[in-house]
Amino acid sequence: MLDNSNCLIRLRGLLPSLRPSEQKVAEYVLAHPDKVVHLSITELSQIVGVSDAAIVKFAQRIGYKGYQDLKINLAQELPQTQEPVYGEIELDDPIGLVKEKLFHANILALQDTQNLLDDRALQAAVAAMISAQRIDFYGLGASGIVAEDAQHKFLRIGLNCNAYIDTHMQASMAALLGKGDVAVGISHSGQTKDIVAAMNIAKEAGATTICITNYPGSEIAKAAKIRLFTSSQETTLRSGAIASRIAQLSVIDVLYIGVILKRYEPTMDCLEKTRKAVSDKRY
Repeated sequence: MLDNSNCLIRLRGLLPSLRPSEQKVAEYVLAHPDKVVHLSITELSQIVGVSDAAIVKFAQRIGYKGYQDLKINLAQELPQTQEPVYGEIELDDPIGLVKEKLFHANILALQDTQNLLDDRALQAAVAAMISAQRIDFYGLGASGIVAEDAQHKFLRIGLNCNAYIDTHMQASMAALLGKGDVAVGISHSGQTKDIVAAMNIAKEAGATTICITNYPGSEIAKAAKIRLFTSSQETTLRSGAIASRIAQLSVIDVLYIGVILKRYEPTMDCLEKTRKAVSDKRY
């Protein structure tokens, strides 16, 4: 479930799933939110080149009652959007400016993801993981690194879990899940075919499916029972899953701490045992 108060964040996430005419409206709203709050529906329709009815449908499509409801929520958010905009990394940027831009992008991704994450979805995910006989994490590329990080964390607190970053293993292991098990699919775009396929196989096998993705209208979101949304923007020189990876890792951390708090004593026992087991590996 998405919070309607985070208008620009949810709009960025829904953008790829919108119809062409709706995308035109969305792109203008994202580029000029301060202007849109002062425009009538007719003025906006003339600027964007779509009908008044298309704008109403657009507002309803992204979760608002109509254009006026959209403007009200957008106006409430505007004071939070007037922050310095560092922009995309340029080829001639000195390393100091690269540092500023990257850190700003990562901080913004964390702030937006924090605002977007639904507490009830997090609670449901934690409850499912605590009661699961087995938890599988699926990811490819940078999302595969996040899946392996999740496996490392949850194994150390005594949960039976695996991270699969090979597409054949994802599909075959998903088929062996059953009722009460959990499958967690991690995909920034939500459109990675092999991850979506594994999630659907897990769902058909009876497992509870959880997704971590940036896009509510994506295929992985459709395959998941519990949906956890990040909010990060990857552009040309930051297309290597930089901010999105930070956001995904933070969602995993929230789930990890959430599980610890719900089963504190057995978790602390596991952490103490694993800590002792590797104590002689340090100077």
